[in-house]
Amino acid sequence: MTVNRMILNETSYFGKGAIQEVATEAKKRGFKKALVVTDKGLIKFEVATKVIKVLEDAGLDYAIYDGIVPNPTIEDVKAGVKACQVAGADYLVAIGGGSPIDTAKAIGIITENPEFSDVLSLEGTAETKKPALPILAVPTTSGTAAEVTINYVITDKTNSRKFVCVDPHDIPVVAFIDSDMMMGMPKGLCASTGMDALTHAIEGYITKGAWEMSDMLHIKAIEIISHSLRDSVAGKQSAREEMALGQYIAGMGFSNVGLGLVHGMAHPLSAWYNTPHGVACATLLPLIMDYNKDYTGEKYRDIAIAMGIEGAAEMDLAAVREAAVQAVKQLGIDVGIPQNLTEIGMKEADIEKIAADALRDVCTPGNPRDTTVEEIVALYKSML
Repeated sequence: MTVNRMILNETSYFGKGAIQEVATEAKKRGFKKALVVTDKGLIKFEVATKVIKVLEDAGLDYAIYDGIVPNPTIEDVKAGVKACQVAGADYLVAIGGGSPIDTAKAIGIITENPEFSDVLSLEGTAETKKPALPILAVPTTSGTAAEVTINYVITDKTNSRKFVCVDPHDIPVVAFIDSDMMMGMPKGLCASTGMDALTHAIEGYITKGAWEMSDMLHIKAIEIISHSLRDSVAGKQSAREEMALGQYIAGMGFSNVGLGLVHGMAHPLSAWYNTPHGVACATLLPLIMDYNKDYTGEKYRDIAIAMGIEGAAEMDLAAVREAAVQAVKQLGIDVGIPQNLTEIGMKEADIEKIAADALRDVCTPGNPRDTTVEEIVALYKSML
């Protein structure tokens, strides 16, 4: 008998104005001083300051670490750990997309488990002994679901690679899913993070570790995301609220069952070319769906039905698989996702090394179709 595990947030708040509960939770838990982990852009454009004002209005002490960059590095994490020590913080408030929240997870883990201060030793499933310093997570994008997952990704600049850390000790204790915090997303970021969320839902649905409870979450996430992403990119607040929910539901699922080759191939693209993670995933998703389609049983039919493809229930299996792939491809086109890897800077001369990194990525073994480095090379080349 297979034993399946589900790990979720202790508490989450949803809806406009949810960030007001940051102060409620901090006071209820007896926290004394926060380290606010964010980036300079979110400070400059007065997004993170909305949460900071909640802390100030409640008389809660805080310090700020805003040194986060896209695709955060080992050095960013180490600087954050030092900032946490200097501040004497007893909890973290992570504000942003995947980069600030992932960095906060690493800071929180190392603060409580200093034997992992080199950061590199956290790769994979590190045997940390203590839960991270408590994290209150406020996402500002609708895509990564970092606020509800046990995963985080750090860039090793020295070796031009990204590595994934999977640790139940890193999950934020509280998440605040407030669509007001997401209204400032420009269209391109909204599109790429939204397609990243769709990738989470589709890969989570077809991954080798999928089971009934994760399937329930992923199919609902596919439905919500595919029906709301276009309007979300257009700036419609109700659609951004739907996307905030859809990406969170996808995170609840994939965090517990893993992903697949899209993420395995996307991670090295970000490490080599600093490509935004969501863009890399979105560009690759239709290609890898097509590559996997004969290894997914009836699941592409379920995806097609969830996406609202007419006649999906009655189509033969080959036709419905192709329809699902094309529907995802069209969604990407409609929201402005690059349709080849040349557009994001990939060079043919790099492919063999990048493919080797992709094969070693922690997400790749979850793919429903087993792969080889030669097949990954061919997939990359087909997208130039």
